Amino acid sequence: MSDPIRPQPGILDIALYEGGAAHVAGMSDAVKLSSNENPFGPSERAKEAFQRAVHKLHRYPSSDHTALRQAIGEVHGLDSTRIICGVGSDEILHLLCQCYAGPGDEVVFTEHGFLMYRISTLASGATPVEVRERERVTDVDALLAACTPRTRLVFIANPNNPTGTMIGLAEIERLADGLPPQAILVLDGAYAEYVAGYDGGAWLATTRPNVFMTRTFSKIYGLGGLRVGWGYGPKAIIDVLNRVRGPFNLSTAQLDAAEAAVRDQDWVDRCRADNTRLRSWLAEALMERGVPSDTSTANFILARFADEAEAVACDAFLQSHGLIVRRVAGYKLPNCLRITVGDESACRRVAHAIGQFKAAKTPAAAAPEGGGA
Repeated sequence: MSDPIRPQPGILDIALYEGGAAHVAGMSDAVKLSSNENPFGPSERAKEAFQRAVHKLHRYPSSDHTALRQAIGEVHGLDSTRIICGVGSDEILHLLCQCYAGPGDEVVFTEHGFLMYRISTLASGATPVEVRERERVTDVDALLAACTPRTRLVFIANPNNPTGTMIGLAEIERLADGLPPQAILVLDGAYAEYVAGYDGGAWLATTRPNVFMTRTFSKIYGLGGLRVGWGYGPKAIIDVLNRVRGPFNLSTAQLDAAEAAVRDQDWVDRCRADNTRLRSWLAEALMERGVPSDTSTANFILARFADEAEAVACDAFLQSHGLIVRRVAGYKLPNCLRITVGDESACRRVAHAIGQFKAAKTPAAAAPEGGGA
């Protein structure tokens, strides 16, 4: 009798990725603050480009993404021949694992890092190596200590998801310099645009042969529903990735909308400024209500509660008030809730609701003893 049909080793070890919840049973107008989406949506220029694309639906899209790569290169001052575009930055991360890691190899990432690092590693047959963080901040010394002759990729998100914390370029440079010669440092810059003056690691990916940067249009550009991302790094790595990338992985509508979006930097600046203002307000409001968080550099707050039971109870309370946030026990943060920075109305609603939740948990002050009126 022949062997049963089986998937490749590592596949069945993958826990299915669960995105942020989008609905609350019985509510049609719940506010979604669970997926780090831009509450202001894409720019008008991106919307118009998407609408115009309807007239080209019968044509195959560009297979080399030249127009989008050139637009990205012009805006960021990068060599467009060193840019690759994918179905969100997730596809680029997956291609890196597919091309550079396999059975017997190791892929290193931090304990609270993006879940796709583990998923893509296991899908390639490689071994995931999880490294501790220091108070929810990437620890360069711990990452370097975890590297071995089998290490092929090291992933860090900067700013990190779901913690919102980040490390400086000097620390990233030290990490790149300390890696073994066969390893690639992958800088996941999904939230890089939320940090004024930060290039996401582009300079390091330009000047070092072992550094690669990924970015996305899903966050500040407001195109999460279209799934467009890009990567930048050494030409040799780009050439390898393009050999396995599907030739028509992005549609014309995706390409045109993303090109218009990246050329509208005024919209990006406005969204960054609004996010910075509202993020500071929300963090302070939650702190006043007894819910601390680390300094976030992204478009969300990682709210910390006393324990998992309190976090779960608060999540249920918020849902009952039509507010959807993200539980992050899967990121080994069971006592936390990740809360997207929404528009001003959403921020005020969630702060008020958490204040109500905390107040309901606090016992009323005991009545004074003695006679009364």
